[in-house]
Amino acid sequence: MKKLVLVLVVAGMLCSCNSKKKEETIQAPSKINDVESTEKTLGKVTVYEGVLPCADCEGIETVLKIYQGDGTIESHTFELSTVYKGKHPEKKFVEKGKYNVERGLGNDPDGTIYILNYDKPESAQTFYGYSAKNPDKVFLLDNKREKIKSKLNYALTLNE
Repeated sequence: MKKLVLVLVVAGMLCSCNSKKKEETIQAPSKINDVESTEKTLGKVTVYEGVLPCADCEGIETVLKIYQGDGTIESHTFELSTVYKGKHPEKKFVEKGKYNVERGLGNDPDGTIYILNYDKPESAQTFYGYSAKNPDKVFLLDNKREKIKSKLNYALTLNE
């Protein structure tokens, strides 16, 4: 029963988060020069990519960009892009906002949690986290800031 509730919560979170996102048509991948000019204005960028599970499609192609800004919390911004694969027409949804960082993920006191939209109501917040031992993999977390317990892959991989 708990697994069913968790699956419903995660599915609802994914669906509700996407309903408020800006919709775009899919375009060719960004050029390296675009990344360099973005870094100059928004600070260093960390990019995670992967395909998250989807209840009614082939997967949710996801790109999470974390911009460091000038190091102050006010300058921390993110961009979360998603494409529901297998849906016709495929559309890209882009969400932009501010994030905050918390230390500690599960039993790892040195882990890191990104709180996307920390400045908005909790229902609009999304959580991603990684362990100190493996910062190259960031996991979508549930609303309790815990890793989703599932055989499905809820991880995005660092794109270097």
